[in-house]
Amino acid sequence: MHIFSTQTLRPALGFAVFLLVSTSGSGLHTQSKNHQQISELQAEKSSLFTPAENSLATKAQISLPTIQPVQKLATIFHNPFMLPQISYQSLSQINTLTSGQAQASIPVSYPVIDEWQKYKFSVQGSQILSAGKLPKSEINFKQADLLSVLVNTREYFQNHASEDPNIFRKGLLGTQGVSVEDIINTLDFMISVLSDDIANNRTTRLQNPDFINTNFRVIKWSAHNPKNQKQNQVRITKYAVFEHTGSRTRTPAYNIPIYSLKEDNITDKFYTRYTKQDVLSGIYEPGGKEHGRVKPLAYLTRAGLEEALMQGTILINFTDGTQAYFNVDRNNGISYVPGLKATSQRRYWYFRQVDAIKGYGHNIDAKISIKPGVTFAGDILNIGLGRIVVIEHTRNGRKHLQMGVMADTGGAFLPNLHQLDFLAGTFKNRQEFNRHIRQLPEYATAYFLVKK
Repeated sequence: MHIFSTQTLRPALGFAVFLLVSTSGSGLHTQSKNHQQISELQAEKSSLFTPAENSLATKAQISLPTIQPVQKLATIFHNPFMLPQISYQSLSQINTLTSGQAQASIPVSYPVIDEWQKYKFSVQGSQILSAGKLPKSEINFKQADLLSVLVNTREYFQNHASEDPNIFRKGLLGTQGVSVEDIINTLDFMISVLSDDIANNRTTRLQNPDFINTNFRVIKWSAHNPKNQKQNQVRITKYAVFEHTGSRTRTPAYNIPIYSLKEDNITDKFYTRYTKQDVLSGIYEPGGKEHGRVKPLAYLTRAGLEEALMQGTILINFTDGTQAYFNVDRNNGISYVPGLKATSQRRYWYFRQVDAIKGYGHNIDAKISIKPGVTFAGDILNIGLGRIVVIEHTRNGRKHLQMGVMADTGGAFLPNLHQLDFLAGTFKNRQEFNRHIRQLPEYATAYFLVKK
């Protein structure tokens, strides 16, 4: 996860989740001198889902089938010609809604929420999403990398259903009749096709736009930017993992620590009381008021710290010759402020050492391992985890298509219906990163893919 910045087999199992429509009698947190306007707003709100529970079932209402674990595909990366067979359980019998209820669960208007699950505004789904079709250009991605992110994302749905109810939100695509079960089926189908194609040493069918147009609903995404009503394409920002030199002990050159919370000492959530500036003032250092309550993981330059906070993951090359990835774990509960320079942001993140680049997850141990070139970060709450995205842009007079999985998020996307962040790679410095992203678009036509 990052904060802000310029993953022939039978179709796999369906995930038995149907989401309950609920109404709300609470207010919109909007005042008006005109009583009629208030009534109209309340009437609109009553026709929507409760903003914090858009198509979200309670744990008691989620009836999960017995799920056979998705087999890890590590073998493919060692011998791509000998892919092990993946066995998926067929669809289980589930409690279904009546057709009338299912139809009623498709909203015309969608209530957008922020990262604190608070209602912000409503949008008409038909103004943002429409039926589309991919142009006849080969879709670009690395097959093994896409398969890895697909499998890891699918496993997140499978393994963390009870701990993370947010993944059961239909989100904006619900206005087009797309359910979470449809998203699960899409992931399973793509895993099946891609696994089969790699095992047979052939270019995957998923790179063929004709195959996509035949087997998937292609839903065009027109950007919705309240601050720029003229923006119709999705903005494509780029993020990366940067390598930084650091030290395991404080030195004159590397004197800015990144900290880890001690799991057995956070019941009072003391860390939510302090801004980034408070932390940098030395509250955790000897003599500081909270000394001993956190653990220093590494020491960086100030630039290295800001890069780590912005990107969410950092690869530290230690002065002792070792290296390790570190990923953001918990923040201090202060919102990221778009447009405010990095050094002035009050949000602060605590880190943990990890074994790979990490994306979305309800906690650090559950985060999805992701790969560059096939991962997008976006608004997980309002668009949704595991959505398959293809972006289209023109370069040198030719159309280019790039496919990836929405498997990451960040403070800049809560809410955000007009932007995606593309994981570009791992780079030694900003100059190398900037040279790489020159070939990537600043804005693109975006499509969601949903298995028919």
